Amino acid sequence: MASPGRVGGAQPFVDTNVLLYLLSADGSKADRAEALLAQGVVVGVQVLNEFANVARRKLAMPWGEVHEVLGLIRKRCAVRPLTVAVHEQALLLAPRYGLSWHDALIVAAALDAGCTLLFSEDMHDGLEISSALTGSSVVLRNPFASA
Repeated sequence: MASPGRVGGAQPFVDTNVLLYLLSADGSKADRAEALLAQGVVVGVQVLNEFANVARRKLAMPWGEVHEVLGLIRKRCAVRPLTVAVHEQALLLAPRYGLSWHDALIVAAALDAGCTLLFSEDMHDGLEISSALTGSSVVLRNPFASA
């Protein structure tokens, strides 16, 4: 039986906002984010890049702390590279689904990783996005909707 949050046994992909809740004072969201990571998730280099940017710019974390937290995340998550194929997929997805460029890169990375579920707080909960290149699809879910 697949664990909660998994569809068809595939590991889910997580968006940057899910990882940022690991640092949140909101205990229920921090706990939910931790539970997702504990079950095994996939992130893309784009997610790590966005995390570093927000940690520095909005949370004013020192570089050493950003590096330490990202190291822990990389140890707990499968990390997918940002490739030309992901870039090309994002170019097709952004206009087709009305996604921002950064969201399209994250969705493209999830599709490239073979994930069928993408956890994000700020994308369209329940939307199924299909790849015009591979025919695979991923469903967007807000992991905090019932938190």
